[in-house]
Formats: sequence, structure tokens, C-alpha cells
Amino acid sequence: MPLQQTKEQERARQAWADISEVKGEDYKGKYGSLARKLPVLVLTNGLGHALAFLRAKGKHHHKALYNHFSVWVTSQIYDASPGTNDLLERIIEDDSNNYRRATTEALAFAVWIKRFAEAELPHEEDED
Repeated sequence: MPLQQTKEQERARQAWADISEVKGEDYKGKYGSLARKLPVLVLTNGLGHALAFLRAKGKHHHKALYNHFSVWVTSQIYDASPGTNDLLERIIEDDSNNYRRATTEALAFAVWIKRFAEAELPHEEDED
């Protein structure tokens, strides 16, 4: 019987997997810098704007971070409901209650991504 984990442990496990995936990439430094900034972007501009920024930039590190957040948050807010795993598309189409839930979950996940990026990835400034 598998051990039950807390939501924080699940977030940490996924964030560690995501950071581990990026460690071997050329863009790891830029990803790390962007991951450190993401919580402030979400708090300052809102989740929708932060996701639109990542999606619009389209560079490898933007795409990777967008995908990591999109996959995690949609799996937590929308479970196995039919539809896209694209978080931006989901929050545009959904109600304000799920938008708030998605924002809360994204910020909680961002804490783990940011901490693991600080610990495991080099710091490289981006032009963004």
C-alpha cells in the first residue's frame, strides 16, 4: 500500500521532477531566473497575464515553465475532466471561482519551483 502524501509533498515532488528535467538543458540558467520571478509576476499582474507573457515569449525556458505550470495546475484544479491541459485556455473559459483556485495553486507550486531553481540551477539574467 503506497504512503499517502500531503499536497505540499506532491507539489514538491513534481517541482523537483520539473527542475531535474531542466538541469540538462542549455536554457537552465534562464529558466532558473524566470522561475525566481514568476511568483511576483503572478502576484503583480495576475495568473492570466503571467501565463500570456510566458506563452507570448516562446523561448525554450518560457515554454518549459509555462508547460510545467500548465500541467500541474490543470491536474489539480480540473482533475480528469475533459478538455485541454492548457491552463491559459482553461482559465479564459472558466468561472472566477476556478480562476482564483488556479491562482492559489499556481502560487503554491511556484514556491517549490522557485526554491528548487535557487538550489539547483545557475542564475542567469534574461533580457525579459
